[in-house]
Amino acid sequence: MIGKVQRGQGVQGLIRYLYGPGKNEEHRHPHIVAGFRSPAELEPAYRDGRLDLRRLDGLLTQPLALLGDRNDLKPVWHVPVRAAPEDPVLTDQQWAAIAHDIMARTGLAPPGDDDAVRWIAIRHADDHIHIVATLARADGIRPDVWNDGYRIRSACRAAENRYGLRRTAPADRTAARRPSRGEAEKAVRHGRTEPPRTILRRNIQTAAAGARTEREFFTLVQAEGVLVRRRFSKQRPDQLTGYAVALPDDRTATGQPVWYGGGKLAADLTLPKLRQRWSASGSRSGPQAADYQPVSGRQLSERSARAVLRTTVRQAADQARTAEEFFQRLHQAGLVIRQRFSETAPGQVTGYAVTLPDHTGNDGQPVWYSGGRLADDLTWPRLQQRWNNNTRKTSHRSSELDLSPQERQAIYDDAARAAAYATAQIRRCIAIDPHAARDACWAAADVLHAAAHATGNPHLRRAADSYDRAARTPFGHIPKPTPSGSGLRTAARLLSLVSRAGTGAASGINSLVNALVTLVETFGQLHTGQRRDAQASACSTASQHLRRTTHIPAVPWAAERSHASGITSLATKDFPTPWAPSEPNNTPDLQRTPRSGPALPQRPTRRT
Repeated sequence: MIGKVQRGQGVQGLIRYLYGPGKNEEHRHPHIVAGFRSPAELEPAYRDGRLDLRRLDGLLTQPLALLGDRNDLKPVWHVPVRAAPEDPVLTDQQWAAIAHDIMARTGLAPPGDDDAVRWIAIRHADDHIHIVATLARADGIRPDVWNDGYRIRSACRAAENRYGLRRTAPADRTAARRPSRGEAEKAVRHGRTEPPRTILRRNIQTAAAGARTEREFFTLVQAEGVLVRRRFSKQRPDQLTGYAVALPDDRTATGQPVWYGGGKLAADLTLPKLRQRWSASGSRSGPQAADYQPVSGRQLSERSARAVLRTTVRQAADQARTAEEFFQRLHQAGLVIRQRFSETAPGQVTGYAVTLPDHTGNDGQPVWYSGGRLADDLTWPRLQQRWNNNTRKTSHRSSELDLSPQERQAIYDDAARAAAYATAQIRRCIAIDPHAARDACWAAADVLHAAAHATGNPHLRRAADSYDRAARTPFGHIPKPTPSGSGLRTAARLLSLVSRAGTGAASGINSLVNALVTLVETFGQLHTGQRRDAQASACSTASQHLRRTTHIPAVPWAAERSHASGITSLATKDFPTPWAPSEPNNTPDLQRTPRSGPALPQRPTRRT
């Protein structure tokens, strides 16, 4: 059962529509089932063969005269409440009880309050009613309707339990903003396959998954051809407080772009939530330049680490004009730098080497990459020659041209290993502490969006869209960072380096998809154990789309079992022991095959 709040200015037209035949003659025997008085007192009478609605209009609008200028701009409160098509047909008495419960939970008409707002509930079909109220109390007070939608959702779920109706999701703010009816109709008129709100949300989610800083985020968004409008503080004009995005060809009647703020796309896409995602300390106030979370090199293969370093170093070299600016940009990018100085002139730099944080060899020492090891044009003499000639590249190489097939394969393999490690950790959390898995659950959406953008696979894109609701924490809370979640975000940033997968990376895609199937189904088990049906259903749908990517046969999973048996089997199952980031000497057994997923490729040995 669902209910949606609508606001209007006049009650007369609404009442006449509800008692009329409808747009397609769908209204049958309209009558009042509940109200601020008994239905028999409120039901309009027939005069001269026509229904006289004047008395009912006067009863509902009379309290508005007491407020005068203090009336709300839209004082008519209209809530259609609808049951599912497969639900049993409710009686008038049952619909009346539902209407009274909604009015009581919203605080508009509590039981025993003689000065409450005036309202009626009209039924003209088997599966729904319309609640109409005027927002003015008889004592001259304007009622508060803040967060009324969440209270209506609570009343609908109570009715589902009371009458055995189809269960719907709670109002936990995990669902993204759905396109309105007008947006959907406008998209059809303009020949779009999706409304602009859906397209923009996917672009923002993909950019947020691949970005590490605000600058990278806005650069990635604009690279997709999306218009960006930044909002600055009025007290501090240099402080960025928000943003809005629009499609270039989505215009209003006056020719202006239709802007959508981050919060209008999804609850976790506001600028403060994005800053908290990128912050290494999880600060709510937003990371400073030194607080951005760098790309971790822990458990990255040598080829993947070299690809990340080469892309970062080349970008810094293209944007810098001096050696000092070059090293400063490398430091801001989160790289670890080691400079080599001349023996005869101690202050003269003769070379450099870089590495990623926590990127170590078998001996525990950092694995350094000199400029010549990354690319021929990144050696120190070549960079000095560029700066001395005061030349700067006018175009950047695309990620596809800058990555070899072997490096793309290594990125897919590393992402698959990160997904396998997160799967093992989530299985442990299911039986011990389910709330500890929220960060990895949120980060898995980044991997899905980044993988869909990197491969261009439509099934991966549908899987990422379907999984969207399962990723968010209820009521907009940002989970505390965990090692498994950080590993998945690193994998997402690696995948963002790949624009399109070549034919030589097909096996890498398969291993990644296999690992993602196991990960998503494990999250489905987690949500099933927590009785979060909407999130478990989202995981199931995403798993089906992922299996279509590589034609993986479907297998029954714990979401189809009972809550108790699922938790017991997960607690006693022989899962592989994963590698723990906090224990450097504990080496993962990558050759061992998890029972619910495919075997993972062996990690290449690093050279120190």
